[in-house]
Amino acid sequence: MSIRVAGNAGSFYPNSAVEIKSLIEMFNDALDNNLKDKELLKLEPEAIISPHAGYIYSGFTANFAHRVLANKKAKRVVVIGPSHHVYFKGISGSFYDKYQTPLGDIPIDKEYLHVMKQLFNIGFVDEAHKLEHSTETQMPFIKYYQPNVEVIELIYGDIDYKELAKVVDWLLQDSLTTVVISSDLSHFYTEERAHTLDSICINGIEKLDNDILDMGCEACGIIGIKALVENAKDENLKSTILDYRTSGDITNDKERVVGYLSVAFTSS
Repeated sequence: MSIRVAGNAGSFYPNSAVEIKSLIEMFNDALDNNLKDKELLKLEPEAIISPHAGYIYSGFTANFAHRVLANKKAKRVVVIGPSHHVYFKGISGSFYDKYQTPLGDIPIDKEYLHVMKQLFNIGFVDEAHKLEHSTETQMPFIKYYQPNVEVIELIYGDIDYKELAKVVDWLLQDSLTTVVISSDLSHFYTEERAHTLDSICINGIEKLDNDILDMGCEACGIIGIKALVENAKDENLKSTILDYRTSGDITNDKERVVGYLSVAFTSS
Protein backbone atom coordinates (compact mmCIF):
# COMPACT_ATOMS: atom_id res chain seq x y z
CA MET A 1 0.00 0.00 0.00
CA SER A 2 1.42 3.37 -1.02
CA ILE A 3 1.15 6.34 1.31
CA ARG A 4 1.60 10.05 0.69
CA VAL A 5 3.77 10.66 3.75
CA ALA A 6 3.14 13.78 5.84
CA GLY A 7 6.50 15.39 5.09
CA ASN A 8 5.72 18.67 6.86
CA ALA A 9 4.35 17.32 10.15
CA GLY A 10 6.35 18.87 12.95
CA SER A 11 7.24 21.97 10.94
CA PHE A 12 4.23 23.67 9.36
CA TYR A 13 1.91 22.03 11.87
CA PRO A 14 2.31 19.76 14.92
CA ASN A 15 3.08 16.07 14.45
CA SER A 16 0.85 15.26 17.41
CA ALA A 17 -2.90 14.66 17.07
CA VAL A 18 -3.41 16.07 20.56
CA GLU A 19 -1.62 19.30 19.68
CA ILE A 20 -3.50 19.73 16.40
CA LYS A 21 -6.85 19.19 18.11
CA SER A 22 -5.86 21.64 20.83
CA LEU A 23 -5.00 24.29 18.21
CA ILE A 24 -8.28 23.75 16.35
CA GLU A 25 -10.24 24.00 19.59
CA MET A 26 -8.43 27.26 20.36
CA PHE A 27 -9.24 28.62 16.89
CA ASN A 28 -12.89 27.64 17.31
CA ASP A 29 -13.14 29.20 20.76
CA ALA A 30 -11.95 32.46 19.21
CA LEU A 31 -14.46 32.09 16.36
CA ASP A 32 -17.39 31.27 18.60
CA ASN A 33 -16.64 34.06 21.05
CA ASN A 34 -15.58 36.85 18.69
CA LEU A 35 -17.24 36.32 15.30
CA LYS A 36 -19.90 38.98 14.85
CA ASP A 37 -21.78 37.33 11.99
CA LYS A 38 -22.52 33.81 13.21
CA GLU A 39 -24.47 33.11 10.00
CA LEU A 40 -21.10 32.65 8.28
CA LEU A 41 -20.66 29.42 10.21
CA LYS A 42 -23.76 28.01 8.50
CA LEU A 43 -22.43 28.39 4.95
CA GLU A 44 -22.24 25.24 2.80
CA PRO A 45 -19.45 25.93 0.30
CA GLU A 46 -18.89 24.17 -2.99
CA ALA A 47 -15.29 25.40 -2.76
CA ILE A 48 -13.00 27.38 -0.48
CA ILE A 49 -9.77 29.32 -0.70
CA SER A 50 -7.52 28.51 2.26
CA PRO A 51 -3.97 29.64 3.21
CA HIS A 52 -1.07 27.27 3.74
CA ALA A 53 1.49 28.80 6.08
CA GLY A 54 2.42 27.42 9.49
CA TYR A 55 -0.62 26.97 11.69
CA ILE A 56 0.61 29.54 14.20
CA TYR A 57 0.37 32.16 11.44
CA SER A 58 -2.51 31.14 9.16
CA GLY A 59 -4.19 28.33 11.07
CA PHE A 60 -7.08 30.44 12.34
CA THR A 61 -7.86 31.66 8.82
CA ALA A 62 -7.63 28.17 7.31
CA ASN A 63 -9.65 26.60 10.12
CA PHE A 64 -12.54 28.99 9.50
CA ALA A 65 -12.76 27.85 5.88
CA HIS A 66 -12.50 24.13 6.65
CA ARG A 67 -15.05 24.36 9.45
CA VAL A 68 -17.71 25.66 7.07
CA LEU A 69 -16.59 23.39 4.21
CA ALA A 70 -17.58 20.40 6.36
CA ASN A 71 -21.20 21.63 6.32
CA LYS A 72 -21.43 20.47 2.71
CA LYS A 73 -20.96 16.79 3.67
CA ALA A 74 -19.08 15.80 0.53
CA LYS A 75 -17.88 12.33 -0.46
CA ARG A 76 -14.49 13.65 -1.55
CA VAL A 77 -12.41 16.81 -1.21
CA VAL A 78 -10.03 17.78 -4.00
CA VAL A 79 -7.17 19.94 -2.73
CA ILE A 80 -5.38 22.04 -5.37
CA GLY A 81 -2.15 23.90 -4.69
CA PRO A 82 1.00 25.26 -6.38
CA SER A 83 4.32 23.43 -6.44
CA HIS A 84 6.87 25.24 -4.28
CA HIS A 85 9.84 22.89 -4.65
CA VAL A 86 9.77 21.10 -8.01
CA TYR A 87 9.42 22.53 -11.51
CA PHE A 88 7.19 20.63 -13.92
CA LYS A 89 4.55 21.36 -16.52
CA GLY A 90 0.88 20.61 -15.98
CA ILE A 91 -0.80 18.92 -13.02
CA SER A 92 0.39 16.08 -10.80
CA GLY A 93 -2.12 13.91 -8.93
CA SER A 94 -1.76 11.93 -5.69
CA PHE A 95 -1.66 8.41 -7.12
CA TYR A 96 -1.22 6.82 -3.71
CA ASP A 97 -3.61 4.74 -1.63
CA LYS A 98 -3.72 6.90 1.50
CA TYR A 99 -2.72 10.35 2.71
CA GLN A 100 -0.95 10.39 6.06
CA THR A 101 -1.87 12.89 8.77
CA PRO A 102 -1.17 12.91 12.53
CA LEU A 103 -4.94 12.51 13.02
CA GLY A 104 -4.99 9.31 10.96
CA ASP A 105 -4.67 8.39 7.30
CA ILE A 106 -7.20 9.63 4.73
CA PRO A 107 -8.17 7.33 1.84
CA ILE A 108 -7.38 8.73 -1.60
CA ASP A 109 -10.10 8.36 -4.22
CA LYS A 110 -7.83 6.77 -6.82
CA GLU A 111 -10.73 5.61 -8.99
CA TYR A 112 -11.95 9.19 -9.36
CA LEU A 113 -8.39 10.39 -9.91
CA HIS A 114 -7.88 7.88 -12.73
CA VAL A 115 -10.99 9.26 -14.43
CA MET A 116 -9.48 12.73 -14.14
CA LYS A 117 -6.20 11.43 -15.53
CA GLN A 118 -7.94 10.29 -18.70
CA LEU A 119 -9.96 13.49 -19.07
CA PHE A 120 -7.28 16.05 -18.26
CA ASN A 121 -3.94 14.28 -18.72
CA ILE A 122 -3.15 14.40 -14.99
CA GLY A 123 0.45 13.25 -14.48
CA PHE A 124 2.43 12.02 -11.51
CA VAL A 125 5.59 13.77 -10.31
CA ASP A 126 6.43 11.94 -7.09
CA GLU A 127 9.03 14.49 -5.95
CA ALA A 128 6.47 17.29 -6.20
CA HIS A 129 4.26 15.64 -3.57
CA LYS A 130 6.84 14.67 -0.97
CA LEU A 131 7.23 18.04 0.72
CA GLU A 132 4.49 20.18 -0.82
CA HIS A 133 3.01 22.14 2.06
CA SER A 134 0.39 24.07 0.08
CA THR A 135 -1.75 20.95 -0.11
CA GLU A 136 -0.51 19.01 2.90
CA THR A 137 -1.39 21.70 5.43
CA GLN A 138 -5.06 21.36 4.42
CA MET A 139 -5.24 17.65 5.21
CA PRO A 140 -5.31 17.67 9.05
CA PHE A 141 -8.22 20.12 8.93
CA ILE A 142 -10.04 17.84 6.48
CA LYS A 143 -9.41 14.78 8.66
CA TYR A 144 -10.60 16.64 11.77
CA TYR A 145 -13.83 17.99 10.30
CA GLN A 146 -14.62 15.26 7.75
CA PRO A 147 -13.23 12.01 9.17
CA ASN A 148 -14.97 9.79 6.61
CA VAL A 149 -14.22 11.75 3.46
CA GLU A 150 -11.81 10.76 0.68
CA VAL A 151 -9.27 13.18 -0.77
CA ILE A 152 -7.36 13.91 -3.95
CA GLU A 153 -4.27 16.10 -4.01
CA LEU A 154 -3.58 18.03 -7.21
CA ILE A 155 -0.35 20.01 -7.44
CA TYR A 156 0.11 22.29 -10.42
CA GLY A 157 3.34 23.49 -11.96
CA ASP A 158 3.79 25.52 -15.11
CA ILE A 159 0.24 25.79 -16.42
CA ASP A 160 -2.16 28.42 -17.73
CA TYR A 161 -5.01 29.08 -15.33
CA LYS A 162 -7.53 28.42 -18.10
CA GLU A 163 -6.30 24.83 -18.35
CA LEU A 164 -6.68 24.36 -14.61
CA ALA A 165 -10.09 26.04 -14.84
CA LYS A 166 -11.31 23.15 -17.02
CA VAL A 167 -10.49 20.74 -14.20
CA VAL A 168 -12.14 22.93 -11.57
CA ASP A 169 -15.23 23.33 -13.76
CA TRP A 170 -15.58 19.55 -14.07
CA LEU A 171 -15.18 19.09 -10.32
CA LEU A 172 -17.83 21.69 -9.52
CA GLN A 173 -20.37 19.75 -11.60
CA ASP A 174 -20.21 16.91 -9.07
CA SER A 175 -22.44 17.47 -6.04
CA LEU A 176 -20.41 14.93 -4.04
CA THR A 177 -17.14 16.83 -4.51
CA THR A 178 -15.84 19.98 -2.86
CA VAL A 179 -12.72 21.91 -3.87
CA VAL A 180 -9.98 23.52 -1.79
CA ILE A 181 -7.80 26.11 -3.52
CA SER A 182 -4.65 26.68 -1.49
CA SER A 183 -2.96 30.08 -1.57
CA ASP A 184 -1.26 32.68 0.58
CA LEU A 185 -1.31 36.32 -0.52
CA SER A 186 1.54 38.85 -0.75
CA HIS A 187 4.93 38.00 0.74
CA PHE A 188 7.42 40.06 2.75
CA TYR A 189 6.16 43.60 2.24
CA THR A 190 5.46 46.11 4.97
CA GLU A 191 2.01 45.61 6.42
CA GLU A 192 0.77 48.79 4.77
CA ARG A 193 1.98 47.66 1.34
CA ALA A 194 0.64 44.14 1.92
CA HIS A 195 -2.81 45.50 2.69
CA THR A 196 -2.74 47.49 -0.56
CA LEU A 197 -1.75 44.48 -2.68
CA ASP A 198 -3.99 42.04 -0.86
CA SER A 199 -6.98 44.35 -1.25
CA ILE A 200 -6.64 43.83 -5.02
CA CYS A 201 -6.91 40.07 -4.49
CA ILE A 202 -9.88 40.45 -2.18
CA ASN A 203 -11.66 42.85 -4.56
CA GLY A 204 -11.13 40.55 -7.55
CA ILE A 205 -12.39 37.52 -5.64
CA GLU A 206 -15.42 39.35 -4.25
CA LYS A 207 -16.37 40.62 -7.70
CA LEU A 208 -15.37 37.34 -9.43
CA ASP A 209 -13.23 39.36 -11.82
CA ASN A 210 -9.88 38.02 -13.02
CA ASP A 211 -9.11 41.35 -14.70
CA ILE A 212 -8.96 42.91 -11.24
CA LEU A 213 -6.67 40.11 -10.02
CA ASP A 214 -4.32 40.96 -12.90
CA MET A 215 -3.97 44.50 -11.55
CA GLY A 216 -1.51 43.51 -8.83
CA CYS A 217 -2.69 40.50 -6.83
CA GLU A 218 0.47 38.68 -5.72
CA ALA A 219 -1.03 35.47 -4.34
CA CYS A 220 1.36 32.53 -4.62
CA GLY A 221 -1.59 30.34 -5.64
CA ILE A 222 -2.92 32.88 -8.14
CA ILE A 223 -3.32 30.20 -10.84
CA GLY A 224 -5.70 28.24 -8.62
CA ILE A 225 -7.57 31.35 -7.51
CA LYS A 226 -8.08 32.52 -11.09
CA ALA A 227 -9.21 29.04 -12.14
CA LEU A 228 -11.88 29.06 -9.44
CA VAL A 229 -12.94 32.65 -10.13
CA GLU A 230 -13.19 31.81 -13.84
CA ASN A 231 -15.80 29.17 -13.05
CA ALA A 232 -17.60 30.82 -10.17
CA LYS A 233 -19.51 33.23 -12.39
CA ASP A 234 -20.58 30.50 -14.80
CA GLU A 235 -21.65 28.26 -11.92
CA ASN A 236 -23.54 31.11 -10.26
CA LEU A 237 -21.41 30.88 -7.13
CA LYS A 238 -21.13 33.65 -4.59
CA SER A 239 -17.82 34.42 -2.88
CA THR A 240 -17.87 35.31 0.81
CA ILE A 241 -14.73 36.56 2.54
CA LEU A 242 -14.34 34.70 5.82
CA ASP A 243 -11.09 36.04 7.22
CA TYR A 244 -8.10 38.15 6.25
CA ARG A 245 -5.00 38.90 8.29
CA THR A 246 -1.23 39.01 8.03
CA SER A 247 1.61 37.35 9.89
CA GLY A 248 2.17 40.71 11.55
CA ASP A 249 -0.99 40.17 13.56
CA ILE A 250 0.82 37.29 15.28
CA THR A 251 4.46 38.41 15.32
CA ASN A 252 3.92 42.19 15.62
CA ASP A 253 6.63 42.54 12.95
CA LYS A 254 5.03 44.98 10.51
CA GLU A 255 8.04 45.28 8.19
CA ARG A 256 7.96 41.83 6.48
CA VAL A 257 4.55 40.25 6.52
CA VAL A 258 2.66 37.57 4.59
CA GLY A 259 -1.05 37.88 3.86
CA TYR A 260 -3.62 35.15 4.54
CA LEU A 261 -7.17 34.90 3.26
CA SER A 262 -10.02 32.41 3.46
CA VAL A 263 -13.08 32.52 1.21
CA ALA A 264 -16.22 30.41 0.84
CA PHE A 265 -17.88 29.89 -2.56
CA THR A 266 -21.53 28.97 -2.22
CA SER A 267 -24.46 28.47 -4.59
CA SER A 268 -26.25 31.78 -4.80
